[in-house]
Amino acid sequence: MPAAYSNVYLHAAGMFLPGQPVDNAGMDAYVAPLNRLSERIKRRILAENGIRQRHYAIDDQGRTVHSNTAMAVQAIDDCLARAGRARGDLAFLASGSSGGDALMPGFASMIQGEMAAPPMETLSVHGVCAASVGALQAAALAVERAPDSLALAVASEMPSRLFKRSRFAAQGYDTDFDAHFLRWMLSDGAGAVLLGGPRALPQAPGLRLKLRWTHLRSFAGDYPVCMQLGLTPDRSTSHLDFAAWGDAEAAGALSLRQDIRLLPHLFDVCIHEYAHLAHTGWVPERGIDHFLCHYSSERFIPVVDELLDKARLGIARERWWSNLAWRGNTGAASIFVMLSEFLDKESARLSPGDTVLCFIPESGRFTAGYMLLEVEDAARPCDATARPAAARTAPQETAGTDLLPDAGAIAPPHDPAQAPEALGPLLTELASIWQDYRSRVWRTPLLQRIRTGRLQVADYVRWTGHWIPQVREGSLWMREGAASLTGDYAALAALIDVHAGEEQNDFRILHQDYLNAGGTETDITRLRRNPGGEALNAYLHALAATPNPVGLLGAIYIIEGTGQRIVPSLLPLLRASLQLPPDALRFLEYHGANDEHHLERWLMAVQMVMALDGTGTAAQAIVRTARHTAALYLMQFEQVFPEEF
Repeated sequence: MPAAYSNVYLHAAGMFLPGQPVDNAGMDAYVAPLNRLSERIKRRILAENGIRQRHYAIDDQGRTVHSNTAMAVQAIDDCLARAGRARGDLAFLASGSSGGDALMPGFASMIQGEMAAPPMETLSVHGVCAASVGALQAAALAVERAPDSLALAVASEMPSRLFKRSRFAAQGYDTDFDAHFLRWMLSDGAGAVLLGGPRALPQAPGLRLKLRWTHLRSFAGDYPVCMQLGLTPDRSTSHLDFAAWGDAEAAGALSLRQDIRLLPHLFDVCIHEYAHLAHTGWVPERGIDHFLCHYSSERFIPVVDELLDKARLGIARERWWSNLAWRGNTGAASIFVMLSEFLDKESARLSPGDTVLCFIPESGRFTAGYMLLEVEDAARPCDATARPAAARTAPQETAGTDLLPDAGAIAPPHDPAQAPEALGPLLTELASIWQDYRSRVWRTPLLQRIRTGRLQVADYVRWTGHWIPQVREGSLWMREGAASLTGDYAALAALIDVHAGEEQNDFRILHQDYLNAGGTETDITRLRRNPGGEALNAYLHALAATPNPVGLLGAIYIIEGTGQRIVPSLLPLLRASLQLPPDALRFLEYHGANDEHHLERWLMAVQMVMALDGTGTAAQAIVRTARHTAALYLMQFEQVFPEEF
């Protein structure tokens, strides 16, 4: 749940960008080419990210002009000056960064020391982009606890020192694309925000900004490392494990890397989390008036736009605001720099009641960060309440965009953008169930073994041996459910029969995969489901025997969705880690490619049920069955290796 605040206001935001702006042509003086491929990689990356200028805290000789600590202090002073405050007024200081100038002590302590500030509470939040949200959240809680006090959150980044050509000498000026990538993406800067209670606000006419809530959620348990510094390229060895720093540098353990193949999943996860916030009432029904989105590249604008639109939470593009093109990507500092400049340049556009949503996705190991501010009339008494907004029920108008090839759907397994308007609430609720299910599946012992390359061929045989009898039952409970549909639902029965017919022999494909992988049981009837499979089978057969069991569509949503969204993610990992013949993975390949078509038929069935339902209970039955099926299917995954669960 988000952290809601009743007494926290944003007094000011400030920033510091070192040196003169550096355009794309001038980058080579700071981030020099490494080899003959560098220029081609640079052109490709700059063409996509849309950054035209940025700032560096080093000079063209690679010498440090401003330390990271000094930049943070400059941003703090700018922020305090805008609020008419002094360093001594602060009671709390939180910093957010991927790293200060020293490995220890904490960055906030170093900043306080640089300021020669009086004693105060401090907190250093170490992370990547969303570390800023963590720092602001801590500052907000400090104000909530002591409304008469002032708390400041600062974020500062200085990656330029990592990108100097000399850093790659130990590798012979040769490195992989993942390390090349960020050299042309990141730059230096700092931003700060000052928070305080209503009584600390200056008594002046105009507008004030109230912090309604913040939300910070990590998905590190669901995905591998995406952006990292300090590990070898294969992430197997820490830089601290080498005999000397030079050895670590030569092995590439001190190069900042981004696995760009994982990035599309980041936005899928983060926008889905936002959809959950909206569904649970934290997004105002009237929508968002100003959207400050931190993205590392303009290539991701249509990705975020498309995903929001699919979730029926679209924000019209004229309401977006970003300074990426002329300030660059300053990591954790980006959202504070953006907020400071937005308030400078766009304050005339703000009106009482307006909402300002800040969205901060972090690719380090996938974290979603959000902040919601609301504009108030300073002449009115402060509203000391902390509450979620009214749940949102209607979509906003949005500008259409083309879907990028790698963009994921926000409402797995089915894309709600293709659904009729009336199905929006149902698909949103199903999407919430799916997100929780997918996250839990990725943390099961089976998936952990697959993700870390520890799955053995014998493990694969064990898994498929459990799965075969479960798949065999699929067409049986579907046909049983179809037979229980009567009256107006007869047409639905025919549709389910078609689907059952297509799947009735799938278990034979899976059995042959099992044998091709080394399984020895040729008699399918002797294979046994694990306890999770037994429970799922019993539940679905019992439900199928009830009159008009339309809730089975919820079960199909989860089961077919597993094939469409989870299985494709597993296939490359299985191929990479298991020495299996190609004909031992045919079942997974088939479902990864075809379950999307199966779900088009599922949508037709749902439309039919909703049109026939006169009581309003069909959607509830579908959601309830989806939730139960997700819990039982999860148990089936967990029970492949019950000794580890």
